[in-house]
Amino acid sequence: MKQVTIFSDGSSLGNPGPGGYGVILRYGKREKELTGGEPMTTNNRMELMAVIEGLKALKEPCEVTIYSDSSYVVKAINEWLKDWVKRDFKKVKNPDLWKTYLEVAKPHKVKAVWVRGHNGHPENERCDELARKTAEKFKEQANGRD
Repeated sequence: MKQVTIFSDGSSLGNPGPGGYGVILRYGKREKELTGGEPMTTNNRMELMAVIEGLKALKEPCEVTIYSDSSYVVKAINEWLKDWVKRDFKKVKNPDLWKTYLEVAKPHKVKAVWVRGHNGHPENERCDELARKTAEKFKEQANGRD
């Protein structure tokens, strides 16, 4: 299996508010950046969308290490998800996205690693920049319609 690294971050301007995510996929010396967002969302949804979109971009089963500054995403992937599935996502926020995550993660071997945000981690800082810029575009679009 190829070893792939995914760096991810999400942002929302207001919670809820306009949001974006940023992703860096790394395989060997090759990198690819992804970004996207929604006009009205939450920070946690964007953090999770970053991971989902990163996994969706993989074309074959891989060993994936995800680096995220979201303890929500990291702990869910590494610890909580099995119990959430057992209880059919009762009292879980964002069950739609977690079900999507399970589908896109299925062919891969995934582990998540927490990194401190806004602490000089170059890839995390870049993902944060991508996420914020996308969220700001959604905010500008919303303001333009007022």
